[in-house]
Amino acid sequence: MGLHLRTGVAAGVAPWAAWRPSAPYTLGVEEEVMLLDPATLELAQRGDEVLPRLGDGLAGRVSAETHQGAIELATAPHRTVGGAVAELRELRELLAARLHALGIAVAAAGTHPTADRRDTVVSPASRYQLIHRTMRDLARREPTFALHVHVGVPDAAAAMRLLNRLRAHLPLLLALSASSPFWQGRATGIASSRTVIFQAFPRTGIPRRFDDYDDWAGTVDGLLRAEAIPEPTFLWWDVRPQPRFGTVEVRVMDSQPRLRDAASLVALVQAVARLELEEGYASEALVAAQEVLEENRFLAARDGAAAELIDPVGGRRLPVRRLVAELVAAARPHAEALGCAEELEGAARLDAATWQAQVGARDGLPAVVRELTRRF
Repeated sequence: MGLHLRTGVAAGVAPWAAWRPSAPYTLGVEEEVMLLDPATLELAQRGDEVLPRLGDGLAGRVSAETHQGAIELATAPHRTVGGAVAELRELRELLAARLHALGIAVAAAGTHPTADRRDTVVSPASRYQLIHRTMRDLARREPTFALHVHVGVPDAAAAMRLLNRLRAHLPLLLALSASSPFWQGRATGIASSRTVIFQAFPRTGIPRRFDDYDDWAGTVDGLLRAEAIPEPTFLWWDVRPQPRFGTVEVRVMDSQPRLRDAASLVALVQAVARLELEEGYASEALVAAQEVLEENRFLAARDGAAAELIDPVGGRRLPVRRLVAELVAAARPHAEALGCAEELEGAARLDAATWQAQVGARDGLPAVVRELTRRF
């Protein structure tokens, strides 16, 4: 999804893994959103019906998802967060208007608070039918909704450095984005229930650190040749290279009810990507500590913005609020260079899970869904 420069195939790399370079730090944003019945506020299983009827302005920018109650919005490549968010705002407004005419509402969060897996309908699209055949009953889980951010990278070596180093930040991004405290009509005590539900799929979570691009490409190629997966995007890791776009894609975050919160997360991803590639901010001890990263991921999913994450250097846990303040301070010069300093400052205030939990406890889950539709 980056702004492409040229294409080349490195010696010894499978053709599918040929890196298509992108202009550094360009952005593409993908947002999974829920379709709702405005009368019942339950998921509307109408994805295949509405997609052909969205009309001009949305064609090619809205696509099916695994489940009929979900669709995905995708921006074009942009050089700035402001440009990407402006397009996402346009997509949200157009989509809401077109769906209203079809008798459907729309909202965004990591999960629908009361979705029941017995009502789940898998999309008829061939990709998702293949997921259904290979994942079997796992594909009939409740739909989850994520925010994905692609960051343009000029070459494969830089992509692998960025992949390895972004792993250290995935738990913090998850904690800040957590927006799914409800599951199957109950409060779970988990800020990102989406994370827990989705990790029932194979090939999810934080990938291991790779020695270099050949190590990554060879690992994936082995799965392809063994026919364990049909193509590389069946690796649903929290972060992954996308050679055909020339991007590293961050996939760990819940969808955001409010566009301004999505903007802050996109800015944080872009600024931290530049910080890591140009300075190298994360400690080597954290980058290398797979077990710590996985534990931090759980703590982030459980506690959201209130989490305390493990610092392997100090041998202690530190509050997310302190960690994000330190990270924003380090990334601020890079955000200024990229033109996203204003959006970055909002990262310290993110906490969608808490206000949803408060509304649910006070007014009930239908009120949560109504508020999600309002904030969309």
